[in-house]
Amino acid sequence: MVLSGIMIRMNLTDSFVKLLKPLLQPVFQVSSNCIYTIIIGFLCGFPMGAGVTAQLYERNRITRKEADFLLAFCNNIGPVYFLTFALPVIGIGKILPCLFGMYGIPLFYGIILRYTVYKKSFSRHSVSIENNAVAPSCLQALDESVMASLTNITKLGGYMIFFNLLNLIPALIFQGNDLFQALISAFLEITGGIQLLGNNAQIFSLCLLTFGGLSCIAQTNSMIQGTDLSLNKYILHKLILTAICAVYYSALI
Repeated sequence: MVLSGIMIRMNLTDSFVKLLKPLLQPVFQVSSNCIYTIIIGFLCGFPMGAGVTAQLYERNRITRKEADFLLAFCNNIGPVYFLTFALPVIGIGKILPCLFGMYGIPLFYGIILRYTVYKKSFSRHSVSIENNAVAPSCLQALDESVMASLTNITKLGGYMIFFNLLNLIPALIFQGNDLFQALISAFLEITGGIQLLGNNAQIFSLCLLTFGGLSCIAQTNSMIQGTDLSLNKYILHKLILTAICAVYYSALI
């Protein structure tokens, strides 16, 4: 969060994406700031994709249309979390097919959106702002990024604690039905929930990792607060992606 905040504030996103820009720009036909959001959203985990989208949009570095497009598919769980925690807990050995389900499907979904719902060329207004924006000093950018990151981390931790506490409700209501308790727990807060599920309900766990659970929805909402970006649209796209992944994982498993 700190490093990303510094790059955004100092207009360094274009330099950051130089390596992957020749690969991604011909596919998506978007600005450097959009490419930066795609990279961060797929590599850094919930809710960094939403956070970066909101930061760039608030600074007029991307348009509302671009922000809606990016929010539809760029807010995913991180690959380190997925590979080192989620898959071992679920008991899945097919790493490459699951990687495609977790990241390939959202990526192709974004490409489809780009040439259907968002088929009209995006405005170059964001590019002109990107090139002309006045960057703060390094120390000022660092100070602002540290404070913003500490605030966000505190909020995200608070959401995780709150939704884990809500697990007390299904535990009291559905005593004796451990599987149902675990399913509800995973839907509330995914990390604690999939630990309870283990290798039970593997397809449900994999699909829920795509959706994110209620805790991740709340975290995403906290990232886009203060903007006019729509949480309902975000949830709709997540539901569509989850449905596609359900079909894929059912065929796979």
